Amino acid sequence: MSRLFAVTRSRGTAWNDSLSLEQQADWRRHADFMNALHAEGFVLLGGPLEGTSDVLLIIRADDANEIHARLSADSWTSKDLLRIKQIVPWTLRLGSLG
Repeated sequence: MSRLFAVTRSRGTAWNDSLSLEQQADWRRHADFMNALHAEGFVLLGGPLEGTSDVLLIIRADDANEIHARLSADSWTSKDLLRIKQIVPWTLRLGSLG
């Protein structure tokens, strides 16, 4: 049974700090991949955490293994632009995600 997870991804060794997010290598492929995960309901929310090198994703999955497997198909994972920093089960207490 699926549940919610807060997933933090952090910049890897290939990240170029002198370039914007959209100027990083393989941006379009990464963006299309993440948009597809969102469209299918796997990634519910996501975006960079201001002032950090991290991205926060709220994901609906069965377990952490599924998250690792799905995000491993991202070109930014294989290129080491982003790597998983932390996966934590999350219990939503206020609001809803539909």
